[in-house]
Amino acid sequence: MWLILIIWIVVIFIATIFISQYIKMQKREDVAIAFFILFITMSQILAAKIGDFSIGDFEITAPVAVLIFPFTFQITDMVNENFGQRKTHRMIFIAFTTQILMTSFIWFSIEIPGGPYWSSEAQGYWLEFLGSTVRIIVASWIAFLITENLDAVLFAKLKKFTKNKNLWIRNVFSDVPTLALDSLIFVTIAFIGEFPIWPVIWGQILTKWFFGVLDTPFMYLSRGIINEKINLLGGLFTRKEDQ
Repeated sequence: MWLILIIWIVVIFIATIFISQYIKMQKREDVAIAFFILFITMSQILAAKIGDFSIGDFEITAPVAVLIFPFTFQITDMVNENFGQRKTHRMIFIAFTTQILMTSFIWFSIEIPGGPYWSSEAQGYWLEFLGSTVRIIVASWIAFLITENLDAVLFAKLKKFTKNKNLWIRNVFSDVPTLALDSLIFVTIAFIGEFPIWPVIWGQILTKWFFGVLDTPFMYLSRGIINEKINLLGGLFTRKEDQ
């Protein structure tokens, strides 16, 4: 688990630098949207697997997607911080549209008969995995639309309340309640009737909170890069008119 945690930190570190440097140089949120869609898509696929997470003597059971999904809220906060609530809602809508298309493509793959070299056993595995993914994606749609938009609203209100100070307050207190609500909605719809859901709900909430709070330093890293206090990638994304 420690190796996974280290790799997670490295991945989020690289993604944060890349997105922030692009925002600083291009003054646009399109790369943030691309990463947001990537993390949302992978979260929905990985949510099909329920994993056991352990750090020392502490063990919980939760969908593997908890490793990725909290970072979508960080990207929401990054866009909200730099471009405002309206563009954050637009990003969420764009991502939601892509997930509808993804579900259609998954359905195509299930319904199209396998070729002569595609065994019935392989078709069974395919149906078992991707068939459950469709239900998971529908659950994710509902949770996603409610909690991501709520996070955008809370972040904007907390930013106004704190007068643009104390970044950690709006980052943590917009993410913590919405991540908990997301777990409650998602796990209930996706897995009810399959197995006892409350251990999974609590496991997902605790894991999301852990990674959600852990991403706070990355928000400060992002702000430092965008405000030109930190320069790690040089002029990689410099526009021609700025050269």
